Amino acid sequence: QVQLVESGGGLVQAGGSLRLSCTASGRTFSRYAMGWFRQAPGKEREFVAVIRSGGSTAYADSVKGRFTISRDGAKNTVYLQMNSLKPEDTAVYYCAATNTWYGGSAHYNYDYWGQGTQVTVSS
Repeated sequence: QVQLVESGGGLVQAGGSLRLSCTASGRTFSRYAMGWFRQAPGKEREFVAVIRSGGSTAYADSVKGRFTISRDGAKNTVYLQMNSLKPEDTAVYYCAATNTWYGGSAHYNYDYWGQGTQVTVSS
């Protein structure tokens, strides 16, 4: 059974940094895409970043230049380094994994989801 477990969320002041981690078990995802999504209260879940099987990455415009996604294949873990955080980054952040190499920005492309970790940025 595949499980994705996120960690690293918390409360931070605007301008600060956090690093989220997502460790997968039950399957190796090094040859597949993994991504991060987020959902703020009253809003739909939105794409944040994806890292594909070859290592290429893509980001939402709202986080480009501030967030960096990376992975450690040996640990079956994907990371999201978040810098220059803004209050509008406040959301529950979800890790997701897909059975494809591409992933993309649509949530329905992803087959497995973590339980989410709360990120709160105070002004």
